[in-house]
Amino acid sequence: MKLPDFPEANHPLVLPLQNCSDQELVQGFQHHADEGKYFTALFCRFGAMSYSLLRNMARSPLQVDYLFARVWRNIFYELNHLVMEAAGPSFSLQAWILNKVAACITDDQLPAIETIQYTLSAAPPPLWCYVQIALDQLPPLPRLILVLSQTFQWQDHRIVAVLQAEGQNITFNEISQYLQEAYQALQDSLPQDIQEIYLSLPSQPSLSSPEAKFCPGGAGEDE
Repeated sequence: MKLPDFPEANHPLVLPLQNCSDQELVQGFQHHADEGKYFTALFCRFGAMSYSLLRNMARSPLQVDYLFARVWRNIFYELNHLVMEAAGPSFSLQAWILNKVAACITDDQLPAIETIQYTLSAAPPPLWCYVQIALDQLPPLPRLILVLSQTFQWQDHRIVAVLQAEGQNITFNEISQYLQEAYQALQDSLPQDIQEIYLSLPSQPSLSSPEAKFCPGGAGEDE
């Protein structure tokens, strides 16, 4: 199983950051929440290492991608609380990340291949993490419609039927309007540099593309 390509590593916003130390990248990530380039640079620095460890723990590339997305989701949230200065002079970010990978291998149960709702090429972990934050900022109804349509691939008539059964006064014609508004709000909520890094890649589908999956969970879970 070959290592995936990380074309974002060569983006003009990310490439210069490869000269920064681990600590500088972590501090940039923590102090500039509206910029995603620092986390992307960390991902590019340690992504191949973490993927190479995970690929020996699953039966299929889909399961490896699932674990890979999960471990980088965990790293994303735990980095906010990491204080490298307090960890002592012997602290190694690489070793810290290796521990997170090991914990993922130990704790995460692999879902059945046919239930995995994630594709690495469609949603690289940095993009996926920031999309998740943007999703959380959407109003409940547009967010629900967006996830049902984009992640679960429900047809509009099924969404309408379920929502009406739950007492929601919504028509078939309103679904596409809600979706377009949700896609636009989702993109507007992403950090500008994340949009420049990922949404401009030739191989990257737009957020409204059926190939773009918002969640890397098994059985379509949205955690």
